[in-house]
Amino acid sequence: MPLRKLMYLLLGSLGLALGALGAVLPVLPSVPFLLLAAYGFGRSSQRLDRWFRGTRLYRENLADLAAGRGMTRRAKIRIMVTVTLFMAAAFLAMDAVAVGRIVLAFVWVGHVFYFLFGVRTLPDDEEKTDK
Repeated sequence: MPLRKLMYLLLGSLGLALGALGAVLPVLPSVPFLLLAAYGFGRSSQRLDRWFRGTRLYRENLADLAAGRGMTRRAKIRIMVTVTLFMAAAFLAMDAVAVGRIVLAFVWVGHVFYFLFGVRTLPDDEEKTDK
């Protein structure tokens, strides 16, 4: 296996491991790591890409976003809260670096706007069954 494909395989495996943790830990978002896994596996081999897209973890957390349909409100809120907490910790840690704080503030605002207005909101599972 060429070194490049091996690196993508390792990247996909790392993304899958962190995404699986994020699916069960409320503090860790799963979607960004699953996107990383999809990218890594997609670049490493077609067989791994097909396998990953067939997993329950992918179908439940990433399939709608990857297909361009959007994300559930619950998933969007979970991601926004997690990123906000991590960025707030970084913001506080950069008390002597004003430029770093300004950059983080712009990135945070961009993140919030993207998830609020750039990603379509799908009904949560409970809302789907109620209708």
